[in-house]
Amino acid sequence: MRRVFPRFATVALASCAGIALLTGADTPKPTTEWLARPADAARVARVEAGLAPITLPGEEPQRLSLQRWMELYKIPGLSVAVFDKNTLVWARSYGVKQAGGSEPVAIDTLFQAASISKPVTALAALRYAEQGKWSLDANINEKLVSWKVPDNEFTKEQKVTLRRLLSHTAGLTVHGFPGYGVNEARPTVQQVLDGQKPANTEPVRVDMVPGTESRYSGGGLTVVQLMMEEQLKKPFPQLMSEAVLAPLGLKNSTFEQPLPPALAATAASGTYASGKGVEGNWHVYPEMAAAGLWTTPSDLARIAIETSKARAGKSKRVVSQAMAKQMLSKQSEGFGLGYQLTEGSSQFGHGGVNEGFNSSLIAFSDSGSGVVMMANSDNGMLLFERFAASVAAEYGWKTFTHRLGSPLMTADLLGRLKGPEAVIAWYKGMREAAKGQRLPPVLSRVGYGMLLADRLTDAQKVFEAHLELFPEDADAYDNLGEVHHKAGRKDAAIASYKKSLALDPANTNAVKMLEKLGAKP
Repeated sequence: MRRVFPRFATVALASCAGIALLTGADTPKPTTEWLARPADAARVARVEAGLAPITLPGEEPQRLSLQRWMELYKIPGLSVAVFDKNTLVWARSYGVKQAGGSEPVAIDTLFQAASISKPVTALAALRYAEQGKWSLDANINEKLVSWKVPDNEFTKEQKVTLRRLLSHTAGLTVHGFPGYGVNEARPTVQQVLDGQKPANTEPVRVDMVPGTESRYSGGGLTVVQLMMEEQLKKPFPQLMSEAVLAPLGLKNSTFEQPLPPALAATAASGTYASGKGVEGNWHVYPEMAAAGLWTTPSDLARIAIETSKARAGKSKRVVSQAMAKQMLSKQSEGFGLGYQLTEGSSQFGHGGVNEGFNSSLIAFSDSGSGVVMMANSDNGMLLFERFAASVAAEYGWKTFTHRLGSPLMTADLLGRLKGPEAVIAWYKGMREAAKGQRLPPVLSRVGYGMLLADRLTDAQKVFEAHLELFPEDADAYDNLGEVHHKAGRKDAAIASYKKSLALDPANTNAVKMLEKLGAKP
C-alpha cells in the first residue's frame, strides 16, 4: 500500500561574484540572491527572521534560524522565489546542492518540480486545444493512436476526456510514480500505461465512472502525454518547450528525461528523509507530464505570474483569458485544470514529491503574488509550510492559511526532538482529553516519517502504539511489516503483512512483499 500522506524589468544583483578577473584563475561565485530592488533585502531578512518558532506542549516557544531548521529536517539545499503584483521581486538559495557536499545551491540550480509538472503540462494542452488540435470534452480515445484507454463497464456512458484528465475526474488509477534509478531499464509510455515490465507501477485503468468523483491520478497525465506526442508527432520535451517554456523565456527549465549531461552539472542531487543521498543523484521519470520537469523557483514563479496575468486579460503568451479563467475555475473537488484551488480564495498552486525532491507553488491570482519553494530533500514540505507562512505575513496574504499548529506538525517535532515515547504519551493524553471525539491518526503518520528516515526502532514503537489504539488499520500493519523487513526480522515482517492482508484483501503491496519473503499470501 505505502500510501504517502499525503504544493523583468531592470534588475539588481546581490551577493554575486562581480566581474571575474580575466586571468582564468578566478571562478565566479554562484549567485545565491537576486533582488528586483535593493530595498527588498530588508523584506528577505524579515522573512528569514520571521519563521514561526517551535511550540511544544508545556515548553516556551523556541526560535530557530533557517539554517537550523534545515539541519533539523536534514535538508541540504533550499531555493525560493517570491513574486508580488505579477512581478518577481526576489529569489534566494540556501545550503548545498548535494548532501555532504560543499557546492552551494544557486538561484539557477535545477530541481525536480515533480508533480508541479502537471499544471505546466495543462498549460500546454490547453494552448494546443485553443489552436484546434483537440477538444477538452471529446473522448480522449479519439486522439490516441498506439494505445487506447481500455473501455469497461465504467465507460459505457461517460468517457475519459482531456478536461477530466486535467481535473483528476477521469476515474483513472495510479496516483503517482516512483521513477527509475539512473542505471535501471526504463519503460516506454505505453508500457507504463499497461503496467508492463520494466514499468514499476500498476496498469492505468478506469475503475470508476468518469466525471463522478475527484481522485488524483498521475496515470491520467501520462495518458495526456501520450496523446500530445502522438497528435503533434514530437517528443514531449520539445512540444512543451514550444508551447510554454520558450514563449515565457524560461531558460532554466526542461522536461528532458533523463537530464542531459550538459545540464546535470547545474542540478541539485536528491536526498532521502534520513539525510542519505539518492543513489545516482536522482531518479528518472519517463512519465514526464506527471513528474518530469527540471526547473528553478524563479521559472515556476514566471509560469504562475503568466497564469494570473492571462486570467486578468493582461497577457496571452500561452493561453487566452477565457482559457485561463477555466484553468482557475473549480472543475472538481479541489482542482481547476491542472492547478489545485483553495475554496474561498484566489489561491492556486500545486505541490510536488519526487524521489529525494520536494517542491511547492503557492499563488494568488487577484494580487499576482506568491512563493515557490524547492528542496533537494524528502523533508522539504515540512519546512515549506513555515517559510510560506513567514512570506505570507510579510506580504499580507489575508486568505493564506497554514497548519503549523496542527497535531501532525506538533507530533513530528516531538518525535524529532524528544523521541517516540514523548509522541506516544502526548497523543494518548490528547485522546483522553478528547473524550471519544475522533482525532487524526498522527501516530501512524509520524511512524511513517520515522520509517522513511530509517529510524526503525522508533518507528516500530510508534506503529505498535498506534495499533493498540487502532487495531483494524491495515496500512499501519503494512508499514510495520516494512519496518521489520528493513530490520531483517523476516518472521515478524511476514506476520505483519499477513495481518494487513487479512484486514484489506486488496492490499497488493502485502501480496508482493509476502511473495518476496517466500511466504504464501
